[in-house]
Amino acid sequence: MNLELIFYSLILIGILLLAGKIIRRRYTVFQKLFIPASIIGGFLGLILGGQVLGWFAGWFIKKEHWIHEGLFPEQVLQVWSGLPGLLISAVFAALFIGKKIPPLKSIWHKAGPMVAHGQTLAWGQYAIGISLAIFLLTPVWGISPLSGALIEISFEGGHGTAAGLADTFRELGFAHGADLALALATVGVVMGTLLGILLINWGVRSGRIDPPTKSGSQEQEELAEHDERETQPMDVDRISSMTEPLSLHLALVGLAIGIGWLVHQGLVFAENAVLGKSEFELMPHVPLFPLAMIGGVLLQIFLDRIGYSRYIDRRLINRISGAALDILIVSALATLSLKAIGENIIPFIILAVAGISWNLIGFLVLAPLMFPRDWFARGMGNFGQCMGMTVIGLLLMRIVDPDNKTGAMESFGYKQLLFEPVVGGGLFTAASLPLIYHFGPFPVLVFTSGIALAWLIFGLISFRPVKKPSLAEN
Repeated sequence: MNLELIFYSLILIGILLLAGKIIRRRYTVFQKLFIPASIIGGFLGLILGGQVLGWFAGWFIKKEHWIHEGLFPEQVLQVWSGLPGLLISAVFAALFIGKKIPPLKSIWHKAGPMVAHGQTLAWGQYAIGISLAIFLLTPVWGISPLSGALIEISFEGGHGTAAGLADTFRELGFAHGADLALALATVGVVMGTLLGILLINWGVRSGRIDPPTKSGSQEQEELAEHDERETQPMDVDRISSMTEPLSLHLALVGLAIGIGWLVHQGLVFAENAVLGKSEFELMPHVPLFPLAMIGGVLLQIFLDRIGYSRYIDRRLINRISGAALDILIVSALATLSLKAIGENIIPFIILAVAGISWNLIGFLVLAPLMFPRDWFARGMGNFGQCMGMTVIGLLLMRIVDPDNKTGAMESFGYKQLLFEPVVGGGLFTAASLPLIYHFGPFPVLVFTSGIALAWLIFGLISFRPVKKPSLAEN
């Protein structure tokens, strides 16, 4: 492997992304389902590779032929398989750079019910997944107990988290877990959109929400590719005298990753100092990306304190993060192992059905009980996110409340500050695999079930629905 091979491998990813964009533009079904071009491009790469095209070619060309490996050489696939573990750190490092981080009291005041509901759903995904692993999947199909974490990693974490944990899966002896996680994340995105639209239609017909407006639908199309599109003015004249804006923002993302690496190394050192020669190891198996997110938060707080955060263009940070996520998704899906999914198809289906069912219960049953007002719009945001992508939650909320009369969009944004550092790709998401590996699934089941129950009880007691009908239900 050399730099020239890496360069050409990235060019091929660019071509797949462009093809995905063209397909998405040409066939409106992908637009209606809000499927990003990166997912289309990733599956196109998978189809044109040796697992699909090469397999079909083998039926017609029996003798040795280059087409048996598909259109992409093995060396290219090796480069692609290594990209997700690197790029996920850039995606997570950029999550909070350029965002104003208010005091915790202000965050909780605006997003308390959203946090309680979202945390309940996330920890509940662990409880359900690990229960299935203990009592059904491992005894019957012999699949690793680590499969109990797949629902939360895939549905709540999404493609980026699933791909970023590939090395951890391999280190802990469950290499197929990364392929199952990516496939589950894809199921989550598709089903999140389909079920979300069906639930919104049900809400309109039952009078729970007003019909979506045309302008709201137009806004959804503009948001269809990535997460937030914050607008924050930047002092371009002053900043351009220092360096090019793109270069500066790339440097900030790199600095956040560097801070995260230092935090990670410090935690590894502290663990070794405390535990000594113990066989238990947690931090060496925790990947860098959740610590890179912490690095981004620390960097943003520091820039706020010295008054330089006003120079950060959040839109540009989003573009950097979006580009890294696009390349990550294409490379991860193009190297997805269909054999691994085929060998575990029944456990895969069981996990998918269980995850989707829990998320539906979370919206239809828990949301009306845990939101004081406007439960449909706020619950729809959490439902979309817990099905696999933050952007799905944003889009569904825009359909329900295009003019943001309920304030759900603001609450959803604040919620991420108290949500993503822990679950949905945060520290516990990354630590869940080594915790199950070292302590066994049952203690982790007790812990996650206790946390889910605590958040549920707290939400039910603290945030009772108000009797007065909200604007969205009038």
